[in-house]
Amino acid sequence: MQPLTSDATTALLRAFRAQFVNFGHPLFEEIRSRSWASVTFTGARHEIALRLEGEGAEAAAQDFAEKLDVLEFRLRGHILADIALVARESTPDGAVRLRLEALTVEDA
Repeated sequence: MQPLTSDATTALLRAFRAQFVNFGHPLFEEIRSRSWASVTFTGARHEIALRLEGEGAEAAAQDFAEKLDVLEFRLRGHILADIALVARESTPDGAVRLRLEALTVEDA
């Protein structure tokens, strides 16, 4: 996946941070985005790996995973067309790693 820095990527990362505001800040371990287009839309595909650490990490990850389909992500100038939790790993030190894939499209 070719690196892409875009407003959509930044907005998506801010939206993820907002979802964990009561827990603390997620640590973004990996962020990859690439341009995407269909016949009618342009946007980007994103792969994001984040880590939650500390007391309550497991509960915060579980809550996020359960609500992912109904969460609203506000992305100025973009629409979150699709998002999926593709992997979840609990580490021996109590941290939780989440790997997500998302598709954003430009809001015309």
